[in-house]
Amino acid sequence: MSTTDTRVAPATLRTATGGEAARWVAAHCRRAPWLTSATLLTTVAGAALQVLPVLLLSRVVDGVTEGGSRSVLVTTGSLMVAAALLGAVATAVSTYLIGRLGADLLARLREGAVRAVLGMPSARIEQVGRGDVLSRVGDDVAVLSKGIRAAIPTVFSAGVLVVIATAGMFGLDWRLGLAGAGALPAYALALRWYLPRSAPLYQKQRKAQADRAQALISGLNGIDTVRAYRLEGAVREKVTSESWRVRDLGVEVFRFFGRFVGRENRAEFIGLALIVVVGYVLLEAGAASLGEVSAAPLMFHRLFTPLGAIMFTFDEAQKSGASLTRLVGVLGEPAEDRLVGDVSVAPADAGPHPVTVEGLTFSYPDTEEPVLREVNLSIPAGGSLALVGATGAGKSTLAALIAGIGTPQAGSVRIGSRDLAGLDEAGARALVSILTQETHVFSGPLADDLRLAAPDASDAELLDALRTVGAEGWVELLPEGLATVVGEGGERLDVTKVAQIALARLVLGRSPVVVLDESTAEAGSEGAAELERAVLAACSGRTTLFVAHRLTQAMAADRIAVLSAGRVVEEGTHAELVALGGQYARLWRAWREGS
Repeated sequence: MSTTDTRVAPATLRTATGGEAARWVAAHCRRAPWLTSATLLTTVAGAALQVLPVLLLSRVVDGVTEGGSRSVLVTTGSLMVAAALLGAVATAVSTYLIGRLGADLLARLREGAVRAVLGMPSARIEQVGRGDVLSRVGDDVAVLSKGIRAAIPTVFSAGVLVVIATAGMFGLDWRLGLAGAGALPAYALALRWYLPRSAPLYQKQRKAQADRAQALISGLNGIDTVRAYRLEGAVREKVTSESWRVRDLGVEVFRFFGRFVGRENRAEFIGLALIVVVGYVLLEAGAASLGEVSAAPLMFHRLFTPLGAIMFTFDEAQKSGASLTRLVGVLGEPAEDRLVGDVSVAPADAGPHPVTVEGLTFSYPDTEEPVLREVNLSIPAGGSLALVGATGAGKSTLAALIAGIGTPQAGSVRIGSRDLAGLDEAGARALVSILTQETHVFSGPLADDLRLAAPDASDAELLDALRTVGAEGWVELLPEGLATVVGEGGERLDVTKVAQIALARLVLGRSPVVVLDESTAEAGSEGAAELERAVLAACSGRTTLFVAHRLTQAMAADRIAVLSAGRVVEEGTHAELVALGGQYARLWRAWREGS
């Protein structure tokens, strides 16, 4: 079989453009019209009321110079105080509403991103790495949440205030307004310099943080392998290198923003100088009143606070924008039509199924050499096969493909008569269950954790599954039995118990084919034999593929296949391969002598 689509997916999750992110925000704002309208109205009202006292001040100055009545001055002063108080109230309400609207948008975005990740093909997650995925649904959500609480309300409110204050300056005298507008080209040049450079820089910073997370996660997940091959130094160097890259980018961002602030300050100086000079000329010519000329610099100075707020929070707003584009990008990732574990998926046919691998060739993106080359294997219905080989031989890749994770460039994997390439991931999971070293216990009652594999299972069925994998002893000792909370914040379980829970879920899942990728490797020597017995019990009557970490597990399989450089170089029973005197025999002798 050859693939019909030769396009290669990118090695990272997609990042949306600024336009895509803006359209997503606009679309979701339209879903909350009353909240959006109230936010806009209170923001504009707050800005107008903050500018009004400066406009009234010009009347006070003119009234004093022209000898106006005291009552008019008192009335104008009272209006100034009232406008200031009402402006403060409107601004506070506006800030609250912006935060409320932002929180609603963030909740929808986070829900959509998590749903997109859960619906994403497993092969895609393996391809991009868990670091990129976790940094988006974790770090990017946190950055955006912080921005919504502080930076985004400030930038939005300050932007509206700048517009209103500029209009107010023209309201004093159009010539003074034009003088103040003389600063706009300097502001525009500063923004033109900053914006095209800032977004890529912040996205680069976020990607570096994702790479650092991936380096740390991969090292921790494979800690036993790292220790076994004495790779601690290499892993530490990798994490350190990625951490320094994040630090260097942080310094670069800070310096870059400082240069932007300097350009903004020059624009403010240009505007204020023009207003003072033009105001003096108009006053000398009698073309403007003293009140107008006095209020214009104050009005322009009124812009300093919102512009300064924009500048000093724009850094955080840009970070939020970069995170927004990364999260919206996740929403555009191709997803399976049905999520894994969807109860609408039809159960697999009863009884074990044979597994047939023919001419399987697979390469990862951006690599020249294939990981697997023309692999041919077969496992009879109800039989078991163990994969053995050195690190990097392709064992885990082959196991993933047999589990329906990924599509080979050539060849096929069939479960019974069904080619996995023709099934979506939910269909593949109905036929094949995979269990790896990365077993996980979810926080909550033990019964709920087990029912992830069988939502309708009774307590009796749960206990029977636990009994099958040898876990009934410690489960009976739990304070509340199946209702006991386990995982974070609950009963603490060691790696052997966690593996037994995962095996119990495997029993409850009842898929006809099981793939176990070194699923007992995390257990210490004391729990290894117990878990190996549990694995055999959980897989009884099912077609099973083992990626053997311990050769005692391989010895218990019906047949053994030895992988080397992506090819099957030996295949047979334990006794046959030992008698052959090849690679497996050498591995067996080394294992026996080490034990």
